[in-house]
Amino acid sequence: MRKIGLLSDTHGYIHTELPRIFKNCDEIWHAGDFGDIQTVEELKQIKPLRGVFGNIDGTEIRMEFPEFLRFFCEDVDILITHIGGYPGNYSPAVKQIMQTKPPQLFISGHSHILKVMHDKKHNCLHMNPGAAGKSGFHKVITMLRFSIDGKKIKDLEVVEFPRNP
Repeated sequence: MRKIGLLSDTHGYIHTELPRIFKNCDEIWHAGDFGDIQTVEELKQIKPLRGVFGNIDGTEIRMEFPEFLRFFCEDVDILITHIGGYPGNYSPAVKQIMQTKPPQLFISGHSHILKVMHDKKHNCLHMNPGAAGKSGFHKVITMLRFSIDGKKIKDLEVVEFPRNP
């Protein structure tokens, strides 16, 4: 079993509670818009890090992280990208993947809107952890914790903090 801390859209900000929130996680996954390389390095100090670059990320981050990351965690096929949409409204690249070889878990960021929903057509769970940073229109900082145990995705928790200006 692997315990995952999932976040996106940090935009150069790491909440002071994040190390405590992800303390019992095995890995941190980031769905893009780190904001700066210092954020990447700080996250790596907390737990092993997987991620993708987002539209605001510069060359240094784009050299370290791909646009699309596909891998297995336990027995679950996972796809992460920053701008990917959601069931019924996928980006063109993700739509093509869904038509040819859909993952079991699809993770995206970008919208700053927390969303977890099942894509019945492709038998895929979609997660968007919302925004863990202070930049953007969102009023609440959000992130997710969950476990992957064999083929099961379980124990999903939403973590929220008020966004102070």
